[in-house]
Amino acid sequence: MTSLPFTQVDAFADAPFTGNPAAVMPLGQWLDDATLQAIAAENNLSETAFTVPAPDDPEADYALRWFTPAVEVKLCGHATLASGHVLMGGNTAVRFRTRHAGVLTVSRDRDGYALSLPAWAMEPRALPELAAGLGGNPIESHWRDGGYSLFLFPDAAAVRELKPDFAALKALGYIMLIATAPGEESDIVSRVFVPGGGVDEDPVTGSAHCLLTPFWAQRLDKMKISAYQASARGGHLGCRLSDRRVILTGACRTVIEGQYFL
Repeated sequence: MTSLPFTQVDAFADAPFTGNPAAVMPLGQWLDDATLQAIAAENNLSETAFTVPAPDDPEADYALRWFTPAVEVKLCGHATLASGHVLMGGNTAVRFRTRHAGVLTVSRDRDGYALSLPAWAMEPRALPELAAGLGGNPIESHWRDGGYSLFLFPDAAAVRELKPDFAALKALGYIMLIATAPGEESDIVSRVFVPGGGVDEDPVTGSAHCLLTPFWAQRLDKMKISAYQASARGGHLGCRLSDRRVILTGACRTVIEGQYFL
């Protein structure tokens, strides 16, 4: 029997039981993909992050992968922030080599952390099937290849009131749907849905803000934005553009520590 430690962390959380929970499992070496996926399904969180030390990589401290209960994903912000929280120790920063998003860095930032992610642009595109499944009356829709869609609504109330048809959206495949509007107590508000990836609504989504930050920075004509993701749990993020990167800031709270027995 093999024993593996794991930590459950609420990321982008002002207090326990807010933000987005992620499981972090530091490994000595990679397990086979089927076992990684089975562990993520057992955890049944938006994402489980797995790390392996990278002593021969001059640019990174660890290799990092993320799994939802259904699939491996190419980028996950909140589970990267959670991984930094677990692995940073007495250091000021920790670097993660990823398979599709390059090297991501988590560094200390006052009472929380700063996460460096790529800044992604989108293009306007009519997305009638996705809009119908999302519901409401978006005034604009945008797309990025790789399965990312963004829908602009007139106000925060319209975003909060959405009741998507998850079965219809799941049938369209792995697509992230981002609903956004000007905020009330923050610059922007959003909700994020990924039914095709096994996550009907994601509580707080770092990767979505790779798209939201440049989108709103141009519209608001400001490089630093306050964001709130209006899920049932809710989460606050600081967002800024810096050298074609998005820097997200937020706090983490450890809520569970334990062992997996395989």
